[in-house]
Amino acid sequence: MDLVALRRDVHAHPEPAFCEVRTAATVLAHLRELPVEVRTGVAAMRREGVPAYPDEATLRRFADRAVETGADAEDVRRFAAEGTAIIADLAGRRPGPTWALRFDMDALPVTEADDPAHAPAANGFRSRYEGFMHACGHDGHVAIGLELARRLADRDFPGTVRFLFQPAEEGGRGARAMLAADAVAGVDRFLAVHLGLDLPATTVAAGITGIFATTKMRARFTGVASHAAAAPEDGRNALLAAATAVLGIHALPRFSAADTRVNVGTLHAGGNVNIVPAVAELTCEARSKDGAVNADLTERVKQVLCGAAQAQGVAVEIEETGGSTSLACDDELLDAVLAAAAATGHGERTVRLHEMGGSDDASLFAEAVQRAGGLATYTVVGGGNPAPHHNPYFDVDEAALPVAADVLEALVRQTTPTDDNT
Repeated sequence: MDLVALRRDVHAHPEPAFCEVRTAATVLAHLRELPVEVRTGVAAMRREGVPAYPDEATLRRFADRAVETGADAEDVRRFAAEGTAIIADLAGRRPGPTWALRFDMDALPVTEADDPAHAPAANGFRSRYEGFMHACGHDGHVAIGLELARRLADRDFPGTVRFLFQPAEEGGRGARAMLAADAVAGVDRFLAVHLGLDLPATTVAAGITGIFATTKMRARFTGVASHAAAAPEDGRNALLAAATAVLGIHALPRFSAADTRVNVGTLHAGGNVNIVPAVAELTCEARSKDGAVNADLTERVKQVLCGAAQAQGVAVEIEETGGSTSLACDDELLDAVLAAAAATGHGERTVRLHEMGGSDDASLFAEAVQRAGGLATYTVVGGGNPAPHHNPYFDVDEAALPVAADVLEALVRQTTPTDDNT
């Protein structure tokens, strides 16, 4: 397996949340060569109850592209019909803990830069799907996960490693869908790995601080259309209600107990210049570094939405479309990651904790494992990214890929004092 070539192949074929049919088929093709027990479909995730799940036409479009670019047609059909999550268990030859390692697969609705200064464009692996891009490093995560599985195929380690190839991290929906299928049942230690986050290339952070709990919401306002000049009093202005809500959300007070964020990301309304708009829709989010504060802030956002609707005499439907929680990394795992980095020659470029400043629904996996008495951390390997995450010029230094694989391999193979308790 060529680690860089695999990353570039995934990068060139980005697929958004729950549409990762080609990526999942690629992962499955590699896993079939290894001594792993694989779960897909309802055994890996549950589609029911997932908000804003892609419609059949969208799934069909990405499935057709996947087959056209060489993916196995039957695998693609099954992933499009049953969901793209993959769980693979690899058992070691000796007793030990059960690890769960998360590798997210989805891309973003960002058009990638077509500029010779941008390495993917210069080297021929720029996104082939206009309007979509791996602008957060998930292409690298997929490659790291498969490389690690290949290295561990000798089964010369204690315990079991569970590889979680997760859809839909962006927007915070994929982890919930996998948790509904008991993805981390029986897990003693959980780790998510992420490339980038403004760390220098190949620097290893054993864990993170400052991860935000978040709630993503969609609000749909429904009023009454009327002639904007002849009978404006007969209309009920959904756009005005939505616009009022936008200002109200951004005017919410901050909290003294924890850092918070609010944002309205989109606002759409239909009609014409001479029609009182009857329909408007917005998407927004609340975030906090404290889960309880985020829950309170979320309720305040909903109150603003409802109040704006009532003021204009329109109806509003609010849907939570995704979310995640906060995360506290366990010291024992931080120590273990640092020891693994040192053992593989990467110890001089390590930090114990790195400030994240974003959200990731890997926190939901971590929370589930910790509630059951296990340990969790979120490890970062610097990507030397030349542009911010979610930017058209985002890229990672590919030297980070083997570093991440080295550290994770050493982490799984080494025996630590906590093994006695698992």
